[in-house]
Amino acid sequence: MHDLDELTDELLCFFNGFASWESSVIRSSDLSVSEAHAIEALGQYGAMNMKNLAARLGITTGTTTVTVDRLEKKDYARREPVKEDRRVNLITLTEKGKSAFAEHHRLHLNLAGQMAASLSEEEIGGLLRILKKINSEIF
Repeated sequence: MHDLDELTDELLCFFNGFASWESSVIRSSDLSVSEAHAIEALGQYGAMNMKNLAARLGITTGTTTVTVDRLEKKDYARREPVKEDRRVNLITLTEKGKSAFAEHHRLHLNLAGQMAASLSEEEIGGLLRILKKINSEIF
């Protein structure tokens, strides 16, 4: 098998495994995958406006608006107007949202720990460098 074919195969295997794991984790809650990703971004990076949240998630502001609307209805997030510019709202997590973030993030850390347990310290460092390079140059 050509190296790119093998790389593609391994990437698809990893993606499918990760997506399946994440779906099983999220299925135990009342959140969709997109809602959980928004909560993860807000929990990890703090309050942000719709444009920044959309950029962080790699989706359109229209899609983000729908996601935030659903998070507000479920009491996971709220829009807070910015005093300096009333046209702008910051999206923040409610206590329920912070709790959901903590639980979801804990599960992500557990998975990362399981993955790291099968690697040496050197391999973990190499993987981290490679992922950072790919994320900065492609995504």
